[in-house]
This record gives sequence, C-alpha cells and structure tokens, in this order.
Amino acid sequence: MLIINIKENESIDKALKRFKKKFEKTGVLRQLRSRTSFTKPSVKRRHEVIRAAYKQKMYATDNY
Repeated sequence: MLIINIKENESIDKALKRFKKKFEKTGVLRQLRSRTSFTKPSVKRRHEVIRAAYKQKMYATDNY
C-alpha cells in the first residue's frame, strides 16, 4: 500500500504527481500487463537477446 503524506501548503497536483511516480516505481502496472497474456520462455529470451544486441550497438557507437 502506498502512503503519500501531503505537506503543508502543497497542492493536490503535486501530491498526485508524487503518487504517480511512486506507483510507477513499484512496477505493478507493468507486471499486470505482462500477466494478461502468456509468452513462451523462448520468445522472451529472443526479445532479451535482440534488446541486448541493440543496446550494445548503441553504446559502441557512442564512444566516438
């Protein structure tokens, strides 16, 4: 359960923004979306490898 303490003279908008940030960090929504459909472990692994190769390529070109 997330608890957000509203400070004195703080607007509701700022408190809501802090709540959203905290909620995003917990990863609940991301986990919920991933559970809606099953992906095979081989497909997950393939996506991880593709993502890692992309990141490696991007970092290799940034060094110059």
